[in-house]
Amino acid sequence: MRLRLARMHHPVTALGPGRRIGIWVQGCGIGCPGCVARDTWTAGPEHDIEVADVLAWCAERAAGTDGVTISGGEPSEQPEALAELLRGLRRIDPDWDLLCYTGVELDEFRRRCPDAVAEIDALITGPFRITEPTDLLWRGSANQRLIPCTPRGEQRYARWAGAVREHPELQLQVDDERVWLIGIPGRGDLARLQRVLRDQGIELEGVSWRP
Repeated sequence: MRLRLARMHHPVTALGPGRRIGIWVQGCGIGCPGCVARDTWTAGPEHDIEVADVLAWCAERAAGTDGVTISGGEPSEQPEALAELLRGLRRIDPDWDLLCYTGVELDEFRRRCPDAVAEIDALITGPFRITEPTDLLWRGSANQRLIPCTPRGEQRYARWAGAVREHPELQLQVDDERVWLIGIPGRGDLARLQRVLRDQGIELEGVSWRP
């Protein structure tokens, strides 16, 4: 089984509780205006990777990891690969919590991904709406819901459903000549980030949040 993959990062601390693995899938037909991950919209054969290879990468980073966050892109556009990935992650560490972002609502996600939804501990649902800014933790707009889906999800996520962030939860990771932003920026955060980098002599030639 092959997955269209954008990237993977570890450790991720800005998209869910604890130290996490982050997996971003490639391909999204929703195309929310203002999306910070426009680079994950268009998918081609060059993005294909065996799910087994993704799982091997995750297994090498299992020690000290609390869970996995899957984002994108739109995970529900790859239902079979998503289900296989989730089952494999569960085999690596049954105690991991598995958090998945989707730009569709819960009922639509269940319709698209009947096999995957049973493996997910918590979902963050709904499209990003640039006109509905929010300080809700791990969410980009006020319409998005954090939904625990399993007993483990209730235990680890129910208390965060209405939580607000006190400051931006953002990470920067450097890969070769690229700087990756991980997290949910608030209004003005991206412009401030570019100014800070420019003051340190780092000029961004291109960014994923503009066409």
